[in-house]
Amino acid sequence: MKLNFIIDQDYDFSVIYELLRQGKDPEVFAEKIDSNLLKKATSQEREEFVKALKDYTKERYKESFPFLEKTVTLYQESWDEINDNFFSLVEKITGFSWKHEEYFCVVSFFNRGISNWGGNRIIRGWGENPYLMRKITAHELLISHIFTIFEKEDFDKYRLTDNEKWKLAEISSFALCGLEEEMLKFWPWITENEKYPLNHNYPHIYKDQKNLKALYEKKESFVSFLKESIEIMEREED
Repeated sequence: MKLNFIIDQDYDFSVIYELLRQGKDPEVFAEKIDSNLLKKATSQEREEFVKALKDYTKERYKESFPFLEKTVTLYQESWDEINDNFFSLVEKITGFSWKHEEYFCVVSFFNRGISNWGGNRIIRGWGENPYLMRKITAHELLISHIFTIFEKEDFDKYRLTDNEKWKLAEISSFALCGLEEEMLKFWPWITENEKYPLNHNYPHIYKDQKNLKALYEKKESFVSFLKESIEIMEREED
């Protein structure tokens, strides 16, 4: 398996458009989006908004494209140092092979970190140290991998919604990245509080994340952790 860092303006645009169309808080973006553009996002003039957004993103790419290319190179060099060991270790811990042979990370001006649920394409922001970006990049890859685990027949009986899958995938990714000693060797500089953080952008999962930490640490297997977590969260909802 291989993660390739790339530039894909069209894909970046499509994600920005979809987030704005959904009315997402502009704070999710790595850089401030023009206020006039945000107003058009909520208007009925879809064609006008699409054109304005395309022009806006094209201009940003035009201004800084050479520097984005250099960032892609730096990110790739850093990731290549851990690529083989990371993919192998994840298979060992989870007990599942990766669905795709090749993965792509679109380096973006606008989006900090986005996973394609089960797909082979993620997004990461360009404004990070090439080494510090590793952990979140791995986190986004893991979310995709865990979604493919949910595709397995054993999980059909749980009838999980996409949102339920996402929540458990997020929590599991935090656990994989921060509670596995072998995984921590890929980002040894992180502090104790950064290993299993409870100060990220999804405060509504803090409670479950905190409650499931001990379960993860004493798990028999990764699959048993997923299944027991589902049952615990279902009981709490009843």
